[in-house]
Amino acid sequence: MDPAARLLDLQALDLAIDRLRSRQRVLESGSEVAQARATADAAEADLGELRLRIDALDRDATRLEHEVDSLSKKAAAEEQRMYDGSVANAKELSSIQHEIENVRRRTSDREDELLVLMERREELERAAKEADARATSSRDDVDRIAAASADELATVADDLVARGSERAAIASGIDADLLELYEDLRRQKKGVGAAALVDGVCQGCHEQLSAVELDRVKKTTGIRRCEYCRRILVLA
Repeated sequence: MDPAARLLDLQALDLAIDRLRSRQRVLESGSEVAQARATADAAEADLGELRLRIDALDRDATRLEHEVDSLSKKAAAEEQRMYDGSVANAKELSSIQHEIENVRRRTSDREDELLVLMERREELERAAKEADARATSSRDDVDRIAAASADELATVADDLVARGSERAAIASGIDADLLELYEDLRRQKKGVGAAALVDGVCQGCHEQLSAVELDRVKKTTGIRRCEYCRRILVLA
């Protein structure tokens, strides 16, 4: 049996441990929770902006309603003057009639403006309702992700302890010099110090060994190394 065969088990376990540690760093940094919180803050900001615009429309609508009311009262007062007999001069009556028409025109313009504002407010209300739903959902996501992250972090910690014990058991059965070389290569080769040789192809660098080199590797009784990446080779 290839003396380096157990290295493949150790390598698979080390890669799993590397992934767990990487995930642990992400969870401990709180980046996923921070991203969810940023999304929620943006949704809240959108909702706040829409509410401010609705408030501004309400103020404009109130102003227009007051103007319409004031103009209506003015038109009514002028009509009363025109018909109550207090004014007999034809020229003055004509002037009053002209003023009434002018006031009514202004009233109609303000009512049209008010209608536009009301339609715009309805649009903003719909948008605000949708924004409110997004904000609520985003805040729920923050709570959910925070809770899930805490649970996952505990699970990862437990998995690391278990995998660490498993690794120690495997490593204890590997020659010390071979293990030292493997560890050194792992540091140099992005975590992969040993690779299987399958059909003459190194599974570490995926290079095809030459026929001469493949024959030499198969005949080697000691530690086998890939001629390209120099990782430890294990015959499959």
